[in-house]
Amino acid sequence: MTEVISSDKSKHSPTLHTIKMVEHILENYPISVVTIPELKRALPKQINHNTLMTILEYLESSNKIYVGLKGITWIHNSNEKLRNVVLHGFKL
Repeated sequence: MTEVISSDKSKHSPTLHTIKMVEHILENYPISVVTIPELKRALPKQINHNTLMTILEYLESSNKIYVGLKGITWIHNSNEKLRNVVLHGFKL
């Protein structure tokens, strides 16, 4: 019996370079909320819509962005001191 392997041509796998490019734009965007069309215009090169959606799903699942009704917000904070305060608390 032979298996039929189907390929999903609409699903694009982003490269690490593309993911980092989107992260950089979102992290450094001048306003706190950006829509998908604004994000596409801010990117230095054009990205396939499905690839961009895959990247946004990844960033949301890794808690780097929040996707809401008004747009996308960068929420990841790499400040080590803040992370320690959140993890260990602070007694007054």
